[in-house]
Amino acid sequence: MTYLLTTLVLQAQEAEEPIQHLSPKLQELVVGAIAFAVLFLFMARWVLPRVNQLLEARRDKIQGDLERAERARREADQLLEQYRQQLAGAREEANRIIEEARQRAEEVRRDLLARAEQERQEILNRTREEVAAERERVFQELRAQVGELSVELATRVIGEALVDRDRHLRLVDEYLRQLETLAPSGNGRGAREEG
Repeated sequence: MTYLLTTLVLQAQEAEEPIQHLSPKLQELVVGAIAFAVLFLFMARWVLPRVNQLLEARRDKIQGDLERAERARREADQLLEQYRQQLAGAREEANRIIEEARQRAEEVRRDLLARAEQERQEILNRTREEVAAERERVFQELRAQVGELSVELATRVIGEALVDRDRHLRLVDEYLRQLETLAPSGNGRGAREEG
């Protein structure tokens, strides 16, 4: 602005016009003041309230956006905390389920071992019973064969037929029973292991 005034003053001096031409006329000042006042009143009456209204609306919108953003941030923080709690709960639940599975597996293992031991014991008992029954059957067969063989041998040695064959078989059976009671029966081989 000062540059403009300085330039005007210099041009006026060069033209050698008086400085009075640079000062405005009174009419121009009055018209300018009235125009300024009208413009000022117009701006104050219609434009400034509208601008203030727009600025207030903009401020309210920004304030509302900030409040909504703050609410959204708080909600996001709450959701994050809930998710963390749920994750922690899920981890605890997973650990509990894993521990229960381990306990069940241990119980199943113990049950299987107990059943296997029980089956082994049953098989062992059945086998012992079968062996005892087979031993008894074989012993009965051997007793009958030994009795017949002893009678046959005695007949050959004496050279004559024994009169009462059934009586001699009973005697042999009785002798074998006596041997059986004297012989240790735990090994399943009878009197053979004594000699």
